[in-house]
Amino acid sequence: MFKSREENLQDFVGSHYGLFIHYGLYSLLGRGEWCLNKELIDIAEYKRLASSFKAENFDADKICALAKASGMSYICLTTMHHEGFMLYDSELSDFCTAKTACGRDLVAETIAAARKHGLRVHLYHSLNHWTCNPSSSAALESKEAYEKFIAFTFARIKELVTKYRPIDVLWYDGWWPFNAKGWMAEEMNKMVSEIQPWIIFNGRNGLPGDFTTPEGHMSAPSPWCPWEACLTLNDNWCYVKNDDNWKSASHVISMLLCAAKGNGNLLLGVGPEPDGSIPAKAEEIMLEVGNWIKSNREAVYNTEVFDMGLMERGEHRSDWSHVCEYTASGNNLYLTVKFWPGDELTITGLKSQPQKITMLESGKEFPFDYNPANGKLTIKMLPETSPGLRPVFKVECSGMPKIYRCGGMHTPCVQHPPYDPCPSDLKS
Repeated sequence: MFKSREENLQDFVGSHYGLFIHYGLYSLLGRGEWCLNKELIDIAEYKRLASSFKAENFDADKICALAKASGMSYICLTTMHHEGFMLYDSELSDFCTAKTACGRDLVAETIAAARKHGLRVHLYHSLNHWTCNPSSSAALESKEAYEKFIAFTFARIKELVTKYRPIDVLWYDGWWPFNAKGWMAEEMNKMVSEIQPWIIFNGRNGLPGDFTTPEGHMSAPSPWCPWEACLTLNDNWCYVKNDDNWKSASHVISMLLCAAKGNGNLLLGVGPEPDGSIPAKAEEIMLEVGNWIKSNREAVYNTEVFDMGLMERGEHRSDWSHVCEYTASGNNLYLTVKFWPGDELTITGLKSQPQKITMLESGKEFPFDYNPANGKLTIKMLPETSPGLRPVFKVECSGMPKIYRCGGMHTPCVQHPPYDPCPSDLKS
């Protein structure tokens, strides 16, 4: 176990790939984890779903084994979403899996399985709560309701981190309707840290976290700090009927590479079916990515920031390509091919002398031509068709790899923007 938060954070930064599990009563309805809110379902009616929530095929050991086989380093489980149904044995509420039809502590099962399979344990817990009394909405309307709600929130979090330790990350969510002051976020983090001094937090209680959490997009912060992008494998966090819009294994690999070149993490969301089983298609895609990682792990893990700038060159070391994606580690440049080019692959602007080029999966060495004047590298004698899913070339260079191109046919000998001469007119 970690001796300090600093060691924990360092391990988090190198973990790169995790599984995000959203599971709750909403899974039975199959209309999204916000369906209680979006459909204004009667709360008493919604709570009766607990009598049908049996999680008969929720197998934490199988889920964690799948995550490990998929090349993941950690798992993050929703211990309680905004609906307020707890997936553990709580002394604060009967609205939990242990005291309803399920009769089990799914959080304890998941933590035990994660440790067995060598995965980090990250626990999601919503601050927002729609079904307690007073609710989060009521907490806005009177001081008395606010004090009761905040006290219950603190009690929930204290119970969670006291009952389950050690854990690696407390993943706050559902920060509506308060800012950091309203959530008493400083006191909240202090309470947790006194119980588990090594634990790290995200920033979703209103305070800056130990890492940022871009949701739905792969965006490394600038200036850099630890980050974790959370995205879904289909279009929803939880099980939603007829959502078959699955991302391909190639798409997931591209997201992983984006995390790797930004020295960040990808937290991939998969929603178990109502019975708790992982959808077959999700398992197929995850294992396909996992098999790719087995052969190409060094292109994703132990990488370093290798990014590009559109308006200023600065310290940026990378560029973009139509046919491949770049990552780097030490003196090694990795070209992960997205669209196979045929019998030759060419990049330009490489400022470091290549010494040897091999394909990671096969270990086969390939001949190449290199022109230091313009950095043009051509890898030769390739097969006409791709040898498999997203092949990776390892380019061993004489020094730290750098690539620089711009919007012109040659690099001007005067100061210039790499690509964009002025800011984008697209406002976020």
